[in-house]
Amino acid sequence: MKILHVAAEVFPLVKTGGLADVVGALPQALIGQGADVRLLLPGLPAILDAVLSPKVVCEIGAAFGAARVRLVLATMPYSKVPVYVVDAPYLYRRGGSPYQDSDGNEWPDNTQRFALLGWVAAHLAAGELDLAWQPEVMHAHDWHAAMSCAYVAQHPPTQAKTVYTVHNLAYQGLFARDDFHLLGLPARFTAPSALEFHGQMSFMKAGLKFADRVTTVSGSYAREIATPEFGCGLDGVIRSRGADVSGILNGVDYSVWNPERDAGIAARYGATSLGGKRECRIALQKEFALEVRPDALVFGVVSRLTAQKGLDLVLGALPHLLQLGGQLVVQGSGDHALQEAFLAAAKTYPGQVAVRTAYDEALAHRVIAGCDALLVPSRFEPCGLTQLYALRYGSLPVVRRVGGLADTVVDATEAALKADTATGFSFQDATPQSLSMALDHVFSLYAQPALWQQMQRRAMAQEFSWDVAARDYLKMYGDMRTAA
Repeated sequence: MKILHVAAEVFPLVKTGGLADVVGALPQALIGQGADVRLLLPGLPAILDAVLSPKVVCEIGAAFGAARVRLVLATMPYSKVPVYVVDAPYLYRRGGSPYQDSDGNEWPDNTQRFALLGWVAAHLAAGELDLAWQPEVMHAHDWHAAMSCAYVAQHPPTQAKTVYTVHNLAYQGLFARDDFHLLGLPARFTAPSALEFHGQMSFMKAGLKFADRVTTVSGSYAREIATPEFGCGLDGVIRSRGADVSGILNGVDYSVWNPERDAGIAARYGATSLGGKRECRIALQKEFALEVRPDALVFGVVSRLTAQKGLDLVLGALPHLLQLGGQLVVQGSGDHALQEAFLAAAKTYPGQVAVRTAYDEALAHRVIAGCDALLVPSRFEPCGLTQLYALRYGSLPVVRRVGGLADTVVDATEAALKADTATGFSFQDATPQSLSMALDHVFSLYAQPALWQQMQRRAMAQEFSWDVAARDYLKMYGDMRTAA
């Protein structure tokens, strides 16, 4: 089966969140199960300068405001997955992130930049751009690639089936309706039944409305986004798709996230040899200038600092955490007010709280390996990957019971502990008080070393590999093709 994955970022070349990890790992898992998979990515400097053996497949010419656009076929470094890159220097060859300049402002031409990505994907799906390869399934990821579904829908002869995956419904790709003429679509696509969303254009809505199937990255999140509480104004659109919407849980690339083989941590360890984890803990305390106290329960945060991630709840519960004798290590950046609040806490509680505001993949491994428990108190969480990493590293997750967090972490209730199924801690309400009560439970079990190690071993035994997710995706692709 020939499958084209379309996205704006990919690990390890460009990463702003978990989307990049998915796009980096899922195609490899699909290929491992016999599929013929290729990627389509924008020609950002970090991508175009890193891919191997590039060759021009097609000179497209002028499009979407760029005078020169061409399609390049290459291979990804490390994984060797085939990748098409849209080489349009006027639109993509610039600094900053894929979506914002270095000052955090949205690029003013994002309409054209991501419309071009979707347009190229649709023409690849139609067999126009590479005469040697045409996908049977085009799989678009998040709003950046969603317009591909609209362009395919506009061209009925295209035989490829389309899948659209929502990684985070809160980021919708909203643009001025006055810029609709830049998309090259008929006027009917401006209707509320198409791209219109409260007087604007929504690229996210293009995927939700026009893809043959819509997936999210966990079963619970698929149910949640059909409700007003989590639907971000699109719950009606999602409910209208009915059974076409489903959830497939993300996986973990255990070749990257595995404490038994991780060369970047202070000491390697496994479920039957946890001594190395104690060394990682001491190394983390030293690296962050925390008091090296063996009795201190070290909590970690590896996250974007946003309200969605519930980091304000951590600030609210921090005095209680410290009163109980805990320490906190925070790695992340984002909302200025949250960032400053954590930095202020680090100054107020030296030796107990430490913060690094620059994201560093290697540091994330050291934080997750060195902490005893990882805080993931999200207000909503489509899937979450850090809690999956934490499970494998025996760093027990403390999560809010939403989305993928609810699907992947088994709360340490009395029954779960007795049955040896507990893998972490969860709480219900998005309040500092609810988180504080969960922290009380964490400390009570940490004071029972045998029980804590039992939970660590159970957590480390959990299997959330991409092979499982790949099988589910292949079944869905096959069902779509059979139904056609």
